[in-house]
Amino acid sequence: MIRKFDFLIIGSGVAGMSYALKVARSGKGKVALVCKTTLDEANTAKAQGGIASVTNLKVDDFQKHIQDTMIAGDYISDPKAVEMVVKNAPQGIKDLLKWGVNFDKKENGEFDLHREGGHSEFRILHHADDTGFEIQRGLMEAVRNEPNITILENHFAVEIITQHHLGIEVTRRTPDIECYGAYILDPDTQKIDTFLSKVTLIATGGTGAVYTTTTNPNISTGDGIAMVYRAKGTVEGMEFVQFHPTALYHPGETHPAYLITEAMRGYGGILRLPNGEEFMQKYDKRLSLAPRDIVARAIDKEMKIHGLDHVCLDVTHKDPEETKKHFPNIYAKCLSIGIDITKQYIPVVPCAHYMCGGIKVDLNAESSIHRLYAVGECSCTGLHGGNRLASNSLIEAVVYADAAAKHSLENIDGYTFNEQVPEWNDEGTMSNEEKVLIAQDMREVGQIMSNYVGIVRSDLRLKRAWTRLDLLYEETEELFKRVKATKDICELRNMINVGYLITRQAIERKESRGLHYTIDYPKHAYDQK
Repeated sequence: MIRKFDFLIIGSGVAGMSYALKVARSGKGKVALVCKTTLDEANTAKAQGGIASVTNLKVDDFQKHIQDTMIAGDYISDPKAVEMVVKNAPQGIKDLLKWGVNFDKKENGEFDLHREGGHSEFRILHHADDTGFEIQRGLMEAVRNEPNITILENHFAVEIITQHHLGIEVTRRTPDIECYGAYILDPDTQKIDTFLSKVTLIATGGTGAVYTTTTNPNISTGDGIAMVYRAKGTVEGMEFVQFHPTALYHPGETHPAYLITEAMRGYGGILRLPNGEEFMQKYDKRLSLAPRDIVARAIDKEMKIHGLDHVCLDVTHKDPEETKKHFPNIYAKCLSIGIDITKQYIPVVPCAHYMCGGIKVDLNAESSIHRLYAVGECSCTGLHGGNRLASNSLIEAVVYADAAAKHSLENIDGYTFNEQVPEWNDEGTMSNEEKVLIAQDMREVGQIMSNYVGIVRSDLRLKRAWTRLDLLYEETEELFKRVKATKDICELRNMINVGYLITRQAIERKESRGLHYTIDYPKHAYDQK
């Protein structure tokens, strides 16, 4: 079946929905919002800490936020991208408020601002400790009330459509690759439909599911990044995987692991060994409020030195009622597994959290493929550089969704639907035995990435990961050619592609920089052992 939409949006977190609302209200055409599960299951909803923006002009200013972002990014960040996000952040907050999102306020009506690691001022707007959930809730309501948006839940994008599908050879050197839409799997018919579009936006989120333990939901298999890479689009910065230093250590809960927000360290939480000993003073003068890469490496090293499977976060010295008020969900979650955080340490461990790289885009959020935009965690805007500053990601998504909307609305009148696109060839069958192979291969990808391409890397580990992923790639591509395309095998293909990109770009970076740390090119004296 062929379906036509002027705007095709793949992904339904804050990035996809912000863009959808902007273009739908322009009157420039029909909008399809495609999500592979339900609207509420997105990385956005898992973000606890908050969203960064300069709002308290008595003490804060744009220059401070820009400087904090550049420092956290290890000075690899693109200054133009940083300036664009920081200066447009207040308007992004206004847009969210207009769409019905609520942020906590003090009794005097001012925003109740938090401070997080790497920030020099209190500038984090939040809604208790479930800010992402509140943003997702507000946007979902707005999107569902917008008649010009067709919401397609449980639909899975298999490939984006380019000249390649018209029989034209496309390579990474082809200068004028264009996107004409996407092939999308319908869950009811189990058929792959052809979605033609004038403009396509990829907002598929992150890649955490390629690791054994992640704060991301299971759906974070890097689909958009993999599709664009296969379509010969530019992907960069994939070596910069952010490991959140403090996920709740609870064996059995790995996808997603429960996140203990950075705001808890901003609130005064102290990292300790299980015996109560502090350790961050050995690594950084900012102690527990150092940037995430430093904290995650410090925890990883302490766990290895002492043979531990976790360290602890301590808020027992804080006022119990204040703790419960600020972190009601974390308090309830920990209590559910027998830990009263007002009296006991919280067991924490680093795990895969955020992808700083992705589909390379310009300041209009357009990728190297014409008519194809990418926004949110799947994109590489240059904002995060070597390491994302806490709470910069949600605001990046809102600001770049606005840039993408403006640029695509300015240009869409010059685009037409490409009627020459052939329908998907869906020959093949899938047996139960093949499903077992796919499940096993998915587990193997997670083990390879966690063991060899984790917080601390080496040439030997990376080469080993490369060799094993290459074998999995060959096997999976062979299987994909002879079976019906299902969500499972497509996700496996994407995970292998993403694992390969992280590994290859880690091998290519011959230095320790930001989140990429290798013992073969150490940067910090304390890590040279």
